[in-house]
Amino acid sequence: MKPSRPLFLIALVVVVAVITWAVLRSTYMSLPPLPWTAVPTLLLLALGEAFTGVNVLRRLRRKRGEGHRPEPGRKPPPKPLEPMAVARMAALGKASAHSAAVIAGVFAGFAASLASSLDKATPRHDFFVSGGTFLAAAVLVGAAFFLEYACRVPKDPDEEERDRGASRA
Repeated sequence: MKPSRPLFLIALVVVVAVITWAVLRSTYMSLPPLPWTAVPTLLLLALGEAFTGVNVLRRLRRKRGEGHRPEPGRKPPPKPLEPMAVARMAALGKASAHSAAVIAGVFAGFAASLASSLDKATPRHDFFVSGGTFLAAAVLVGAAFFLEYACRVPKDPDEEERDRGASRA
């Protein structure tokens, strides 16, 4: 599995937004008002993924020589993670980044479609809901991208030295 690419995620948002905008030009009047509940849901998911990313990053980047006995007056080092758990977290980050990019694209298309109708109450409400949902989805993309980054296994110090030596030559 290769890491997500930011340009692909941006392209996904733009393509889905254009498709949504085109579809909504003719079908918006038949849709019910947008619910605001997606905003806190996406933000809670982003918070959970960011917290998990920080935890995974801290546990993967711990020093190799650290034992499980804490020194007096210090917190014990975090326990190492199972490799399968890290792989699952990386898959979760990738899936969340892609699905949140699609959600961001849908709601960006909604906002773009409704921008010309802000003088009416329902389209104005839907515009602000879709704008907030777009921002919450963008935050989730960032948190998912960070979780995916945190799951990368750090290089050994010996490998880093060899890479530095090869780049100097």
